[in-house]
Amino acid sequence: MKRLVFVLACSVAVVAFAKETPKFPVSAIPEELKKDVNAVYREDQSVFSIISRSRASHYVYQVITILNSNANSYASDAVGYDKLTKINTLKVTVYDAEGFVVSRLKNSEIADRSVFDGFTLFSDDRMKTFDVSQGSYPYTVEIEYELEYKFLFYIPPFWVQNDDKTSVEHSLYRLKYAPGLEPRYKTYHIDTAPSIEKAADGSGTITFEHKNVRPIRIEPLSKRQGQLPSIEAAPTNFEYENYVGVMDTWSNYGLWINSLIKGRDALPDATRQKIKSLTAQAKTDEEKIKILYEYLQSRTRYVGIQVGIGGHQPFEATVVDQNGYGDCKALSNYMIAMLKEIGIKGYYTLIDAGNSPREIDPKFPRVQFNHAIVCVPQKIDTIWLECTNQTNPFGYQGRFTGDRKALVITDNGAKVVNTIRYPAEKNLQSRTADVFLQPNGDASAKIKTSYSGLQYENGNLDGILTSQFDEQKKWLQGEIDIPSFDITTFKMENHKSKIPSAQVAVDLTLKRFATLSGKRVFVTPNLMNRSSYVPEKVESRKTKVLLNMGFTDFDTIRYHLPEGIYPEFIPKPILLKSRFGEYEATFTLDQNDLIYIRRFKLQRGEYPSESYSELIDFYKGLNKADNTKLVFLSKT
Repeated sequence: MKRLVFVLACSVAVVAFAKETPKFPVSAIPEELKKDVNAVYREDQSVFSIISRSRASHYVYQVITILNSNANSYASDAVGYDKLTKINTLKVTVYDAEGFVVSRLKNSEIADRSVFDGFTLFSDDRMKTFDVSQGSYPYTVEIEYELEYKFLFYIPPFWVQNDDKTSVEHSLYRLKYAPGLEPRYKTYHIDTAPSIEKAADGSGTITFEHKNVRPIRIEPLSKRQGQLPSIEAAPTNFEYENYVGVMDTWSNYGLWINSLIKGRDALPDATRQKIKSLTAQAKTDEEKIKILYEYLQSRTRYVGIQVGIGGHQPFEATVVDQNGYGDCKALSNYMIAMLKEIGIKGYYTLIDAGNSPREIDPKFPRVQFNHAIVCVPQKIDTIWLECTNQTNPFGYQGRFTGDRKALVITDNGAKVVNTIRYPAEKNLQSRTADVFLQPNGDASAKIKTSYSGLQYENGNLDGILTSQFDEQKKWLQGEIDIPSFDITTFKMENHKSKIPSAQVAVDLTLKRFATLSGKRVFVTPNLMNRSSYVPEKVESRKTKVLLNMGFTDFDTIRYHLPEGIYPEFIPKPILLKSRFGEYEATFTLDQNDLIYIRRFKLQRGEYPSESYSELIDFYKGLNKADNTKLVFLSKT
């Protein structure tokens, strides 16, 4: 009995001792690293090892102290894997503010699920996800995992600081490589040189290390990559499922892509005859291309293909022809195959699609694309074809793939080219309205708005145009910026062209539209296009000012005044000019009508950092002008 008591006492002592040895106490964080942040990276280590031309591994170790609820996302993660990627280790531990263990993640708490987006037909992509966020703060999360790759193609980038509300106590990014497989790297906003070790056999390591990195404020209207310190790396010699490639130049990378698509453009004889029949009466190449593009849209649909090399290699054109579906790669390849049948050359093109495209560095080839389209050069211009969208206007390249660099795969390699940029004059929103004011302050309005160029996509209008009546009405209710209104009738028209346009006509009843005060009637003439945006103030701005899209808005609003109501005064014209654009508003009395005309043009471009205060003043003036009021007097 005494021995049992002694053993129990020793066990209790061991537990007590373990609890009294905190691992990551929050008190150990330097005070300057906790100021104005939501989270602190105590440790952030990433080690990528190139084992051979076709094998690699990636080890990640992170310790993150979460100071408030705004950083809870750092307590969850998703680690992806597939048939070529194996998760060897995944450990997660949670500590309290004193550094004592709260919990260790159990296998039963890790969700293992397929990466399914609703459009993917074939995919072996899976991910293990977890969420260990806590309800009391601060707390610390320790995350450790290792991935093993049966290929070498992509090296994950490393952000020394990935957010302007985080600080870093210690970070380490290490590239280890086998003989003859030294990777290339590029740094952004990193002043310190890496530690480089090379062995006699040609193997080596490249190590970047940082300590006590304070938060860096991301300035608005600027390039994100242009502010936060980061490192990108890429292999030179690589292999993906027996496809061997060299990535020292974009041209050589293009040769590798060519090896994936070569010989996959054959079409069945019946389809070849169909293509020739469809285009037989066409008089120009552009007309032929349009016919085949609309044929593609009418008989195919998009599905994702993400199995091994299938994530980079298109299906054969015969498969798409037979099944009527494919991903961006397969549909682009199919379009190129159809063009080939009528003697027109189309080029398979890789692009980083979406709202935040990464810039292509002509001297630093790497894997950075997420989409494929078709480039068809013509004598005067180039036609770009988005093959995954069944409703996209022929030749139109909008916000998804426009105004960026793309990699056109040629017979001899690849070329970096620019996609379409629409000038401010082409991105037009033009509105006319007749507003019939009533003596009691109510009103009715007949409004017609035309959207063209990139403004064709405003609020997802391009998608709404093909939706049902109820969805269109719901869209209008969300887009009309008037305090109180009811939709009486509306109509939408879609005009597809290289620079598409849409017309939306709507009749409204407006309750309490005007404000009555004694004999005075107050109306804000800018009916539904008032600006309220003002760029955030930044002291001592360092980065260039980036305006991504130029556009022009033109409004003509005619106010029909009832008998007995007349303007007390008519505001003078307003004119604002700056390097960023122009604004003009005029107010004119035409018999018993008051006509308000507004024109606002914003120019796309990069502007000097010192011009930022000028931009703020420009928008302040614009907002003030948009809120100008008309004052009418009532004779009754």
